[in-house]
Amino acid sequence: MSNGEAGKLPRTRRAMLAVTLATAGAGARAQTTETAYPNRPVRIIVPAAAGGPTDVMARVVSEGLNARFGQAVIVVNRAGAGGNIGVVQAAKSPPDGYTLLIASTGFFINPSLYRDPGYDPFRDFIPITELGASPNVILVHPSSGITSLAQLIDKAKAEKSKLNVINPGQGSTPHLTAELLQIQAGIEIENIPYNGAGPAIQALLANTTPVGVTALPPAHAHIKSGALRALAITGDKRWFDLPDIPTTPEAGYPALVSETLQSMFAPAGTPAPIVQRAARDTLEVLRDPPTVEKLRSVGFDVRARGPAGLAERVAREVPMWRQVIVQSRIELQ
Repeated sequence: MSNGEAGKLPRTRRAMLAVTLATAGAGARAQTTETAYPNRPVRIIVPAAAGGPTDVMARVVSEGLNARFGQAVIVVNRAGAGGNIGVVQAAKSPPDGYTLLIASTGFFINPSLYRDPGYDPFRDFIPITELGASPNVILVHPSSGITSLAQLIDKAKAEKSKLNVINPGQGSTPHLTAELLQIQAGIEIENIPYNGAGPAIQALLANTTPVGVTALPPAHAHIKSGALRALAITGDKRWFDLPDIPTTPEAGYPALVSETLQSMFAPAGTPAPIVQRAARDTLEVLRDPPTVEKLRSVGFDVRARGPAGLAERVAREVPMWRQVIVQSRIELQ
């Protein structure tokens, strides 16, 4: 239709035509953008050291995305400052889809734990999808003689000194889980943070301190081998291949439910078609049966909820963890 012909149409029909043409043009641009992406390697920033739960998740997901993207997907570890260094680097990266972020629950926690984390979880990122979650686990060295959460709490109450509890880092969900246990059980503990799950597990294995709280994945193999004893899992259901370990609600603490979530984000401003493509392909990876089995075998329950599901999670957990930090009177970093 020519401009002259369009000009002779009634006003309402001209408006409808304009909307239709604009929508068609936006759709064509979106299709072109998505089709062109990616045409070079994509990097995934992991704000944690190699070998930890977030790194494990990122490497499994990147392996699946390699084939779907038709491009190399490279995992880049940027640990430090409780994860803030890597998250800030991702936030400041060009919003073109070639830098993505896979982060743990620390992404939700740090804005309340640090005076200036350097990023805003709502303003600086676009949610792509949840990836997987793992409950935390309360552990002891077998030589401790403690076989249940009730025994641990009785011991903590009987002794005058505070109970020393290892965790993988200040402000991590295991740390905050231990703080919740202290509040709900009416005991006094001394949290001993380590620089990551790996060092915390090694300290438990060496019996440096016989009690600890970590995410399930780094402890899973040691629980299965008997090198560490799990007293309770902080999930709302028992773990599929650890059926003898009770949940914290079963152990008498229904409000002590926490998990470490792994999620994928893009820097704010990334075009919607690219976010949609990354979400679609990542969800396909997470629904692949061998991938599901691989993640479950290392302690992850797969979550595949897409952008809307992750946006809902961010909106819920940022204020939730802020309340825990305030209630526990944890000093800001």
